[in-house]
Amino acid sequence: MGFLSVLIATIAAFAVGAGYYMALAKPWMEVAGIEVGDDGKPVNDGPLPYLVSFVMILLVAGMMRHTFALADITAVGKGIQSGFGIGAFFIAPWIFINTGYSNRPWKLAVIDSGYAILAATVIGLVLTLI
Repeated sequence: MGFLSVLIATIAAFAVGAGYYMALAKPWMEVAGIEVGDDGKPVNDGPLPYLVSFVMILLVAGMMRHTFALADITAVGKGIQSGFGIGAFFIAPWIFINTGYSNRPWKLAVIDSGYAILAATVIGLVLTLI
């Protein structure tokens, strides 16, 4: 059941990310310096960025499940709180560090950190529901 909960949490976080970045597509592409085509959509290398993103979310969800098991986090409220904490206090600070050293706009860190916090919270929710 553990792998299934990790897989479902990954799918949920990936889906939330699709909605999040669709809603913030214009400002995110602008501050990230993403090249767009004539259709206004980003020019990228096809499905590779999405595949890599899915695998990275799978790794995060897997480690969160392991951590939750060690810490005996089984209640939904604790899962949400812990997921939020992981996103806000582990992942988001690293995004800000990387953004600062790469001399990219701080607005990019805000947008990307918002997703990290939201996705980790969703993962925490799903892991404690299943």
